[in-house]
Amino acid sequence: MMARRKVTNTLALALLGLLLERPMHPYEMATTLRERHKDGSFKINSGSLYDTVEVLARHGWIEPVETVRDGNRPERTVYAHTELGREEFVSWLDELVRTPVAEFPKFIAAVSYLGALGPERAADALEERARHLVERISGAETALQETVGAGAPRLFMIEVEYVRHALRAELEWTRQTVAEIRDGSLPWPEPGTF
Repeated sequence: MMARRKVTNTLALALLGLLLERPMHPYEMATTLRERHKDGSFKINSGSLYDTVEVLARHGWIEPVETVRDGNRPERTVYAHTELGREEFVSWLDELVRTPVAEFPKFIAAVSYLGALGPERAADALEERARHLVERISGAETALQETVGAGAPRLFMIEVEYVRHALRAELEWTRQTVAEIRDGSLPWPEPGTF
């Protein structure tokens, strides 16, 4: 049995990935992730980012390599991978790519009780979701065009491609389900029996 990983926060995965490129201070890490549209893949806020940096340093996966000051700005600590951090990153990444894990999306939980909304309300809710999905797909396509179109390697945005494909599949399912509700081909329980 595999030993339990000491760090499991996916923001840590993102930070370790950035540090493969070069040493950085946390503010630069956050800025770089946002510039690359990674805030759609990782929850990025200053508090969690600095906490994650602290956890990685405490476990010996990264270490401070210098302190820099730019003008009147406060001093910033620059971090780099340790050998252990690089090994843990590659091992963790390999594990995540190879092994599907059970994830529990809120939408799937909600869909499991769709019948409680009644057919009209369920169809309306799904139609609204479809509109939001179209917006998210458009946002993903814009991010891809801006980033890859600006010369970044496609591999740097491959997760946005994956998300776009997943959103398209969800949109297709959502529209099909709305059509089945509207035309009556999706049987609905009698009120009060659900």
